[in-house]
Amino acid sequence: MSGLSRSAALRLKLSFAAPGLNTAMAELWRPEGLTERYGRYLATMHEVIRASVPLMELAARRCHRRGSADPVARPLAEYLERHILEERGHDDWLLADLAAAGLDPGTPLRRQPPPVVARLVGPQYYWIEHYHPVALLGYITVLESNAPAPWLAERLAADTGLPGAAFQTVSHHAGLDTEHSAELAEFLDRLPLDEAQESAVAVSALHTAQAATDLFARLARHPAHPTPPERTPEP
Repeated sequence: MSGLSRSAALRLKLSFAAPGLNTAMAELWRPEGLTERYGRYLATMHEVIRASVPLMELAARRCHRRGSADPVARPLAEYLERHILEERGHDDWLLADLAAAGLDPGTPLRRQPPPVVARLVGPQYYWIEHYHPVALLGYITVLESNAPAPWLAERLAADTGLPGAAFQTVSHHAGLDTEHSAELAEFLDRLPLDEAQESAVAVSALHTAQAATDLFARLARHPAHPTPPERTPEP
């Protein structure tokens, strides 16, 4: 888009998807039934987030395979390898939150993730393997640019009655994602993308925004699985 940086143009495109995503998230956090719904949210987000590092590792490997003939491959691999170090272990935060909420942290590890999760994460594997790993930047852009508000963890604790330790992921990501989003925007503007690669990032981002909207809307309406996470037995 004339006159806009690449990252600003992507933000403009995503702004058209923002109302639906924001509505779904607001409905997810409504106070009625929030305690049970928050447990489902934690388990489902573990199913999403535990794929983040493997996705980036796959994309970095494919970049190295492309070699010097692809001017995007090396800087993209370097960015992903740095980001992997920053993101590793974030899925464990969600398991710790489940335990702090009195729920069984083994639940998301035992069950098959539902189609709504696969629709969010799965296309990234396809685009990395069968088109270009740069598409993953669209996915990362959406996840990083929708950071929880700084006050959300405190409000959720008040509305659910759960201990503050059950909201560590929300609290940590309120700060980290904002920082990562700014770094990614700067990186996107520096990458030597051609028109097709820039389009791939946008297509990936727009798909991710819609799939995330569908996931949060489903969580807000009813369980993503037939049963919520199991409660840890009382001693």
